[in-house]
Amino acid sequence: MFSTLISAAELAHIKDQAKLVIVDCRHDLMDAAAGKNAYDAGHIAGAVFANLDQDLSGAKVGSDGKFRGRHPLPQTDDLISALRRFGIDHDSQVVAYDAHGGMFAARLWWLLRSIGHPAVAVLDGGVAAWTALGHALQIEAPQPALGNIEVRAGLTRQVDVNQVLSNLNVPADQQLQVVDARAADRFRGENETIDPVGGHIPGAVNRFFKDNLDASGLFKSAQQLREEWQGKIQSPQKAIMQCGSGVTACHNLLALEVAGLSGAALYPGSWSEWCADASRPVAVGAV
Repeated sequence: MFSTLISAAELAHIKDQAKLVIVDCRHDLMDAAAGKNAYDAGHIAGAVFANLDQDLSGAKVGSDGKFRGRHPLPQTDDLISALRRFGIDHDSQVVAYDAHGGMFAARLWWLLRSIGHPAVAVLDGGVAAWTALGHALQIEAPQPALGNIEVRAGLTRQVDVNQVLSNLNVPADQQLQVVDARAADRFRGENETIDPVGGHIPGAVNRFFKDNLDASGLFKSAQQLREEWQGKIQSPQKAIMQCGSGVTACHNLLALEVAGLSGAALYPGSWSEWCADASRPVAVGAV
């Protein structure tokens, strides 16, 4: 079973397994149609396409009328419906990939783990690593049979905006550590082009998700990730991962899992939800 990362060579070795489901998660935050267009132009043979906005996210406004962020988590029933449509069974090995270092594939990885499905891995290096081995892409879209995946005991933790807000009033030595996965300039409140307010949650520290990758675009070794993350957080069980909208925070959670540092929580609403309410405090500048 592959439960964190899978190399292109490993995927080639198992590609004919009956229970393998490959999911293309390519996306562009500035062009919602880019992912599907890329999929239609060529994808790994047998891969189905997951749309970040439609399949891997839920309604931006909750039943209480409050904004939940740019990519809130989908309702469980909606998620199960999408996963079954992809052909995922309760015993499927799922491989998610993108063209962005795992930026979007990690979201599907986390969602599957959230409903208790451990056999899911992100293709290390994405589609580029696959084609680098000489594998051609195809344009034919599969028509998988409806899967039978169901909800089981979750393998993840999450917190909501109220818990993050309450954490600010806990004595400093008892606070949970919030880690922001956005680029350093956005964390500082500079060059904000996606959300209406620049800055970060007070007390948060910055770990840009791309710092989990080496110069070639592959994930760093487990040992290197462990050393770097232990210098950032005291304990994963006392850490909260967030980003702009709860997507790239999953990349940091994946890196922690690779490093053997399990247990950190996701704040799904992240900065986009936090900054939507002017009553919530905002910090700017470097920590």
